[in-house]
Amino acid sequence: MYNKNKALPALPLALASAVAMSLAQPAMAEIVLYDKDQTTFSTDGYINAFYVSSDVDREGELFDRRQSRVKMGFLPNWIGFNFGKQMGDLKLGARSSFWVTINDSEQNGTDTAIDVRQFYGTVAGDWGEVLVGKDFGLFSRSNIFLDELLSGYGQVSDTLGLVDFGGVSFGNIGTGYPYPFPTAQITYRTPVMSGLRVAAGIMDPYDSNQVDANGKAYQDSPRLETEITYQFDLAGAQIYSWVNAAHQTSDNTDSSVDSVTSKGLGYGVQAKLGGWSVTASGFQAEGMNPFYTNNAGEATLREVDSDGYLLQTSYSFGKNRVALSYGETQDDGNGLGTEADFETRGIAYFRTINDNLKLVAEYNQLEIDAAAGTGLGEDTDTFAVGAVLNW
Repeated sequence: MYNKNKALPALPLALASAVAMSLAQPAMAEIVLYDKDQTTFSTDGYINAFYVSSDVDREGELFDRRQSRVKMGFLPNWIGFNFGKQMGDLKLGARSSFWVTINDSEQNGTDTAIDVRQFYGTVAGDWGEVLVGKDFGLFSRSNIFLDELLSGYGQVSDTLGLVDFGGVSFGNIGTGYPYPFPTAQITYRTPVMSGLRVAAGIMDPYDSNQVDANGKAYQDSPRLETEITYQFDLAGAQIYSWVNAAHQTSDNTDSSVDSVTSKGLGYGVQAKLGGWSVTASGFQAEGMNPFYTNNAGEATLREVDSDGYLLQTSYSFGKNRVALSYGETQDDGNGLGTEADFETRGIAYFRTINDNLKLVAEYNQLEIDAAAGTGLGEDTDTFAVGAVLNW
C-alpha cells in the first residue's frame, strides 16, 4: 500500500478537533417528567464507554505503536429534554440536547466539554411540520442515522489524530459518508404520504470563500438542503430508501477571487426481513470536505471532488445482533491535502441485556492509501469492547 521507509509529517490533530462530537440516533427510550393538560416534558440520555486497543502501522516507523484507551464510541454521551404541547390544531414541540466528552486524561487535566448539538422548536399540523433552530443537516442525514454500527465504535485514524483524541471515534465518517453537521436552519417536512416524506430546509451558510484580509466571503442565498424518504413493504421485507442533497455558492468581495460552489448528493436503501438487515448507501460531493459538511477548508474546496459508499448487513437472533460493514471514500485532495482512499472493514457483536443496557464488541480495520512519501499511509486495527446505557 505504501513505502514504510519514508518520513512522516506531524499529526494533523486540527482535523480531528473539527469533529468534537458525532451525532445521536433518535432517543430509544424516554422518561416522562410531566404529562398534564395536553403538555408533556420528558428526558432521554445516552452513556457509553469502551476499552479500546489500537495497533497503528503508519508510513515509516516513527509512529508505529499499540495504544490502549478508555473512550466513548462513535456516539458521545448526552442528555436531552423534550417539550410538547397541543394548542388547538397545532402541536408545538421543542428539543435541547447537551453532549459531553468523558476523556480528561492523556495530556488534559480537566478538559471535558459540553456541546449543544440540538436546540430547536417545531410546529406541526395536518399540513406537516416546521422546525426552527439548530439540528443536524439533511444532506447525509439518513446515511449516518441508519449506519448499522452507529452505537458501536468504528475507525480511529491516527493520521487524523483520532487515536489520541479526547472525543468520539469517527465511526464511518470519511469512509462512506461525511458528517451532517448541526446548523441553524428553518426546515419544512411534509406529512408521511403513503410512506413518502419530503424535507426541505434553508441553512445558515458556511463561510467557504475567505482567502485573506483583502476580501470577504458572502453568500447571496442560504445553503439549501433536502431529503426525500420512502418506506414501503415488498415481498415481506420492510424497505426504507432515501435521497438527500445540499447546495451553496459562496462569493468574495475581492472580484479576483473565484466563487466556491459546494454541492452534494446522498442516497441509500435499507431492507429488513426477519432477523436480517441489509443497508447500502453512498454519496458524491463537489466543493465540500469529504469528512464533514460544514465546508471546513475554505478556499481549498474549489476543485475538490469526493465520493464514497457503505455496504452493511446484520442478523438479529434473540437478544443478539451481529453486523458486518465495509466502507470507502475516495478523496481527490482536500481531506489530507493530497489524493487518498479511505477504507474500513468492521464486524460487531451487540448483546441486549435489557431495554436500557447493551454490550458491544467490535473489530475494525482502517486503511489509508496515499502516495508514498506523503506520510499519510496507514493501517490501523482496533478492538473495542464496551457498554451502552440509554433511557
